[in-house]
Amino acid sequence: MDDKDNAIALQGSVWMTVNGENFGGQGRIALLAQIAECGSITQAAKSIKMSYKAAWDAIDNMNNLAGEPLVERLAGGKGGGGTRLTSRGEQLVRNFKIIEKEHRDFIAHLGRQAENIADDFLLIKKMNMKTSARNHYMGKVTQVKPGAVNDEVELEIAGGQKIVAIVTHESAEELELKTGAQAFALIKASSIIVMTDDSGVKLSARNRLTGTVSRIQPGAVNTEVVIEMAGGASLAAIITNESCASLSLAPGVQATGIFKASSVILGVPA
Repeated sequence: MDDKDNAIALQGSVWMTVNGENFGGQGRIALLAQIAECGSITQAAKSIKMSYKAAWDAIDNMNNLAGEPLVERLAGGKGGGGTRLTSRGEQLVRNFKIIEKEHRDFIAHLGRQAENIADDFLLIKKMNMKTSARNHYMGKVTQVKPGAVNDEVELEIAGGQKIVAIVTHESAEELELKTGAQAFALIKASSIIVMTDDSGVKLSARNRLTGTVSRIQPGAVNTEVVIEMAGGASLAAIITNESCASLSLAPGVQATGIFKASSVILGVPA
């Protein structure tokens, strides 16, 4: 399905109140405009699919709230009687049309400013998500390798780096993990192994995220190491203080975070 089919658009309407009482909106102004055009409440009511009684009730209500007549009866003559707008009624119709146009322009302007409102709404929901996993990544499924019991799912995250996860075939189907689908990956910081030189090293762990150490937070026993990656994403790892010292980790040092595909939890936006 084209994303445009699911586009979120802003809409709005204008109505008026007098001392907190509902004076009217587009429907009542349309009634007044039709009275001006037809010269007949009966015809005006029919044209906007309103009953004759409802039309008169609306007119009486508007006249009362306005403090002066907006519609007046014409005495019968050669052409018969009828109704017409007073000068105040005509002015109200003109001004409402001006206000309504300004309102449409305003809503259109907001709509142009909020073209990515759907993406922003999803982002806010993701930011409010609470989990014990230190590392959260949103990305797009680029490959799914089905298996008899487990499926291997590849997720591309910001910066072009990829995360591989192993999930049960049942979970992959339930989450509708297909190529092109949006999904997020969760990895605990304690599941990350940090290396400063992985060239020529062969490991069973499928995932390697490389970047530059941006922050180190030592503790009594363990140290939190944050590796900043291309695209603005970061990877947090919890390692022992001894390991941090032996690797000479410091801000600016190139490092790689390694973790197993089985350590990755996948989810999809609700």
